[in-house]
Amino acid sequence: MFQPKIPTMPQPTGLVAPPAAVEPTTVTLATQTSSPAPVAPSPSRPAVQLSPGTVLALVGGGTAVVLVVGAVLVSMLLAVTVTAASIAVCAVVVRSLLTRR
Repeated sequence: MFQPKIPTMPQPTGLVAPPAAVEPTTVTLATQTSSPAPVAPSPSRPAVQLSPGTVLALVGGGTAVVLVVGAVLVSMLLAVTVTAASIAVCAVVVRSLLTRR
């Protein structure tokens, strides 16, 4: 029961087609034509040039995004904390009401 059973490869049944015959082909050389001199490819996009004002705006925007995301995450954590505390207070009150009876 606990010994693995190794499957055996089943033998093909019925008619089996023989492998197709591969016929040799001859290789013919094409005539060589002179190609024009290679042209240097032009860049598909121009290089991005950042001015100091643009760099300052990007840094300021990134800082603002980080601060906003941080404030949202902290407020969500605070909401969870307040909810947990209020549920704990409600549980203590309900427990004290049930034990008095």
